[in-house]
Amino acid sequence: MSKVDYDILIIGGGIQGVGVAQAAAAAGYRVLLLEKEALASATSSRSSKLIHGGLRYLETAQFGLVRKSLRERAILLRIAPELVRPVAFHIPVYKSSTRKSWQIRLGLSVYALLGGLKPLARFKHFPKTQCLSQDGLQTKNLSALYRYWDAQTDDAALTRAVMRSAIELGAKLICPAEAISAGYEDNIYQLRYRDKNGEKQLACHALVNAAGPWINTVLERIAPQASRLEVDRVQGAHVLLDAPAPSAIYYLEAPTDKRAVFVMPWQGKTLVGTTETCFQGDPDTVSPTEEEIRYLQAVYRYYFPHGGTNIIDVFAGVRVLPKAKGSFFNRPRDTVLHMSSPALLSLYGGKLTGYRATAEQVITMLRPRLPKVRVKADTTTLILHPQSNGQ
Repeated sequence: MSKVDYDILIIGGGIQGVGVAQAAAAAGYRVLLLEKEALASATSSRSSKLIHGGLRYLETAQFGLVRKSLRERAILLRIAPELVRPVAFHIPVYKSSTRKSWQIRLGLSVYALLGGLKPLARFKHFPKTQCLSQDGLQTKNLSALYRYWDAQTDDAALTRAVMRSAIELGAKLICPAEAISAGYEDNIYQLRYRDKNGEKQLACHALVNAAGPWINTVLERIAPQASRLEVDRVQGAHVLLDAPAPSAIYYLEAPTDKRAVFVMPWQGKTLVGTTETCFQGDPDTVSPTEEEIRYLQAVYRYYFPHGGTNIIDVFAGVRVLPKAKGSFFNRPRDTVLHMSSPALLSLYGGKLTGYRATAEQVITMLRPRLPKVRVKADTTTLILHPQSNGQ
């Protein structure tokens, strides 16, 4: 039998990949993660920076996803207090709003129930008589304002913190390193990869494909041919505006297409996002389109008519949604775990908030194919710290 170097080898250093690395190392397995550029160099540093239950997913009856996300939000607030912090969300309701005041109240009530009616799950309704101008919000035709709580993070910093935790538990990281090919024989994967020193080969019991928008590209490099899911790649853009950071995150309804758009404090300024645009091409080249930029500026200007819309920065990421009928906005958003072939598990999609729960599910699915080991730690109690200046 060939020498096995690792129990689990992970391709992709975004939040999903590092989450699996941490969970695998905590479970006692020998684990290696390969990342072709840098940790959180793509989608995991270009999100809306939110740790949330997904209030809008209630509209499409994704109750399980919301319940899981709220549970994970509570865990992250506990284990990563320096990286994840509670933040107020404001939902203004206007006479022209598609979602009426009673619908918002109902949704927030269900959200609170799914969150266990804990203090962070509480919400408040401000009637029309108490609706004062906040952060320059448009008050004309404003009928009510709701406030509830979720959380915000630095997505890239969180990704790096999870990987540091994995390394402390014994996981290995090779970065930059790109997977070239892999073959499965005698219950072992032989993987060739390229790092700064050239091509090398490793053997492992199981492969985890967490390559994000490159997920099917990776599968094309694996023999025998691995099954894959048909996907849509969806671009989400954000703009950072030269406007003072708002006191809360505003959950807004875009006036043109009625999509949800957030206006958020970020680095002392105002971050607006996101869009959902079908993406074609190489994810390495993704960037906001002029149309997306104008769209986000228009949403901000509609609700904050006196705010500045000069742009400081723009960024976009590509996320993967399993192909289905209907708009991107209404597609299910939970991670799809696809056993592509024996001992090869591919992670399609997924939310930043749920990375830890997804990783634990990955380990549960792979465990029958792995050697017996002794558990080292519990990821629900491992404290995550931001990188210090001295590191």
